[in-house]
Amino acid sequence: MNRPQPLALALAVTAALGLAACGKKEEQAQAPAPQPATPAVLTVTIAHAGPLTGSIAHLGKDDENGVHLAIDQANEKHLTIGGKPVKFVMDSEDDQADPATGTTVAQKLVDAKVAAVIGHLNSGVSIPASEIYAKAGIPMISGSATNPTLTERGLKTVFRTVGRDDQQGPAIASYIAHELKAKKVAIVDDKTAYGQGLADEVEKTLKADKVRVLAHEHTTDKETDFKALLTKVKSERPDVVFHGGMDATGGPMLKQARELGIKAIFAFGDGACTDEMAKLAGKSAEGMVCSQAGLPREAASKEFVDAFTKQYGEIKQYAPYFYDATNAVIEAMKMADSTDPAKFAPDLFKVSFNGATGKVEFDDKGDRKDAEMTIFKMENGRVTPIAIVKNGQTTPFVPAASAPAAPAAAPAAAPKEEGNKGEAKPAEKKK
Repeated sequence: MNRPQPLALALAVTAALGLAACGKKEEQAQAPAPQPATPAVLTVTIAHAGPLTGSIAHLGKDDENGVHLAIDQANEKHLTIGGKPVKFVMDSEDDQADPATGTTVAQKLVDAKVAAVIGHLNSGVSIPASEIYAKAGIPMISGSATNPTLTERGLKTVFRTVGRDDQQGPAIASYIAHELKAKKVAIVDDKTAYGQGLADEVEKTLKADKVRVLAHEHTTDKETDFKALLTKVKSERPDVVFHGGMDATGGPMLKQARELGIKAIFAFGDGACTDEMAKLAGKSAEGMVCSQAGLPREAASKEFVDAFTKQYGEIKQYAPYFYDATNAVIEAMKMADSTDPAKFAPDLFKVSFNGATGKVEFDDKGDRKDAEMTIFKMENGRVTPIAIVKNGQTTPFVPAASAPAAPAAAPAAAPKEEGNKGEAKPAEKKK
């Protein structure tokens, strides 16, 4: 067998190595240049908290839907905040309209490190829950809590997109005194922070207007039988009965009042200013008057109404205000270019945008600037706006061309005394 010469072998090995090196260089030249890594999507949780079970769950669900819609629409915009694409998700919790449950929910949301909380519905729940959020530096915006105490404690993370009871109370009381021309008024409240707080404001304004307040009775937000209380009210023969509380108690109270033969006009605050009253009280609800701490659903922007009704059906009450509260949080995040509550919460005092309920801005307490009040009357089973009160001035409500509102009605006269009120893709929801 012939053996290769050492020189020839060395040359062959060198040539082979050279060819291999050239091949690698060609492969490297042909390989595409590395692309910059795509930033990871940042998931940001905005919470909703309100009553999702119990007698006022219909209101809590309406509010939740308003938050849900705002999150859906924000995700459709593919926002980038702090250099990262953002995906918003909702964590919705049931506070059962109960202060103790509400504080448990608040701590749960703090532990979950949510970016912000939209809620709660009730003042009596919002006030203690807000203390927990404030200690954690998490902003809370309610679209319905009206008790003045909520924003009077110097907390820099507490806001609301509706007016206050010291605005709403005088508005409905002034309507009772000057439009209904009542001379004698009986007041009943449910002893909650909301119901009693509003009733106290009504009483204060009525007395200032020289209207006689016959009695100020108290019940609870769990009561179902009002016959004994109403029998006492009947004996005083009021022109108007004002109830501070929710529709779950206001409806049965009104129905029982008519069964007892009480003919006085019944008036309510926003907690009972709902179409649900017609279901709970039946025909007895016709003619009742009530107030809401904000513009009515009939005045919500066409864009909001169209999107909401397509996805969820009819607006119950404060969904537009919870929608605007959610968008206020997102606007503040954009302004701060951060989803960190410590960085964007201060910018909530600077937000200014046209929302579903008009121009959204907050004062230095966290209250809605220039909040309007609306007076309603129950007509044909539907609470219908009849007047707007702003800065103490009352003007007739004129429905927008796009809103599904009933024609404005003239105020009812006070009665005479007896014997002589396409499916959008949903946001991810965490429970």
